[in-house]
Amino acid sequence: MRTAVVIPTYNELENLPLLVEGIRRLEQPMRIVVVDDNSPDGTGAIADRLAAADGDMTVVHRAGKEGLGTAHLAGFAAALPQADLIVTMDADLSHDPAHIPALLKMAEAGNDVVIGSRYVGDGSVDFSLWRRVLSSGGNMVATTLLGLRTRDNTSGFRCYRRKALEEIIRQPFTADGYSFLMEILYRAKQAGLKIDETPIHYADRRLGETKVSGTEIYKALGTVCRLRMRS
Repeated sequence: MRTAVVIPTYNELENLPLLVEGIRRLEQPMRIVVVDDNSPDGTGAIADRLAAADGDMTVVHRAGKEGLGTAHLAGFAAALPQADLIVTMDADLSHDPAHIPALLKMAEAGNDVVIGSRYVGDGSVDFSLWRRVLSSGGNMVATTLLGLRTRDNTSGFRCYRRKALEEIIRQPFTADGYSFLMEILYRAKQAGLKIDETPIHYADRRLGETKVSGTEIYKALGTVCRLRMRS
């Protein structure tokens, strides 16, 4: 199956070349789609240089920081015409490309959505107590209010089958930030799609600054409450 890897970026100048190198080290044919939100640090220019040397890489440039959700949607729009499986991952090296084959294998076996999960099997995390609290809280809210049965509902490391993704994104989204990740799973659940998880190790970023803010947490709670009221 043809595969595309969608990578939203904002100020990932130091990390993006290392991530692309890690993906290419897998020696599997995969199209890389970078969606850059006009990063002030020049990430977009670095992405263009990488794409110029890589015949299977596309860069989508956006005017400014418009949110993680819309960045994913822009990446999906670029990837769907050319791919049967679409992988999404963070650009900060928290997601190890070495886990991609496991995601693809489970999708090829018939799962519509596969989550790279920190909380199943031998999955693990390596980040601060504050980030652990935020992650656990987000998953608890999603499980309680949205009825999701997956363990890692806030993970952005995923693989989608093309037909499933086309169905999920057909209608406009309520969320535009990190809660977009939960809304996708909620839609997949409502549509009766097959969702599964595979363990990953999540490493805290070594370079650059985290994009998670208190505002994003409040927005995520608001999104979950709106989805709950609609159901």
